[in-house]
Amino acid sequence: MAELVYRPVVGFARTLFKAWDLKIDCQGSENIPRSGGAVLVSNHISYLDFVFNGLAALPQKRLVRFMAKESVFRHKISGPLMRGMKHIPVDRKQGEAAYAHALDSLRSGEIVGVFPEATISQSFTLKSFKSGAARMAQEAGVPLIPMAVWGTQRLWTKGHPRNFKRSHIPITIRVGEAIEASRDKYAGAITRQLRERVQELLEAAQRAYPVRPKGPDDTWWMPAHLGGTAPTPEQVREAEAH
Repeated sequence: MAELVYRPVVGFARTLFKAWDLKIDCQGSENIPRSGGAVLVSNHISYLDFVFNGLAALPQKRLVRFMAKESVFRHKISGPLMRGMKHIPVDRKQGEAAYAHALDSLRSGEIVGVFPEATISQSFTLKSFKSGAARMAQEAGVPLIPMAVWGTQRLWTKGHPRNFKRSHIPITIRVGEAIEASRDKYAGAITRQLRERVQELLEAAQRAYPVRPKGPDDTWWMPAHLGGTAPTPEQVREAEAH
């Protein structure tokens, strides 16, 4: 039943991306298994990341069930769609229910999408990872699939206006090889390995990105360590503390 909703939404998204003339460069989709459960893990720099993460799985004929905050499911437009596509609501006060839901999905052979940073990174660098993705993969006996997206922050991110014009923005996606979540390892150790791999993929996506800022007014989407004017992780933490 979910596919009756999911597939038309995917088709609509592809039509929109064509209208916006996005240049999508996706490599590594073959690392997503064609069958069986897996936890797909990505960095998080845009409100639209889950859409592009999902696109990366389509060449393998897989649909991803994303864990998303519960408020999205209460929205009058996005709510019915999210429920119809069998995405997983996360209520931070009752996280156990979402965790159990995700485990059931993994054990029934679904791919579950997780953003282990929990929130969008306003510095566009990797924040610390929560260990839930590793623990889920261990309990369900499924692999972790690391991936990174770059360029999505230029479309719509926290603290900046949306840019849904025909603006030819490139989007770079890199999917890495599976990481086994062995039960005899600490979840913290697996999480550190996972974060290192996502960092490598993010750097590869940034190196492959075909454009640079057009001028001083266009440097906001580049992280400070690459010469951009995005806030540093320290500046973000300081702003959040006040």
